[in-house]
Amino acid sequence: MTTDPITPPPELVDQWLSEHYGAVSVAPGAATSHVATQAAQWGADQELEACCEWLECNYNYPQVNHPLRAARRPKPPSLKEQALAVLDDCANCLDGAHENTIRRALEALDD
Repeated sequence: MTTDPITPPPELVDQWLSEHYGAVSVAPGAATSHVATQAAQWGADQELEACCEWLECNYNYPQVNHPLRAARRPKPPSLKEQALAVLDDCANCLDGAHENTIRRALEALDD
């Protein structure tokens, strides 16, 4: 399983909690992990926007559909793309005609 690079590791969240609260034992739990992840995401988004603005001002890159933004915040694959990937993974389990029928049906769907 891959971890989102913007999500801080649990050890770092624990370190932040102990630095803030001192030696008092604070259970990290889901709430603190969520807050830490949201804060990290916010900071990363602010930095990305600042970089995009800098490129726009200094190199006349367009602000809309900026290639840096697209590369750093890719859209997750659509359900159709996910289904086609699963079909590719299990294609050897299906008879060729059945695989082709399923593939054609999936490809006919809108994203």
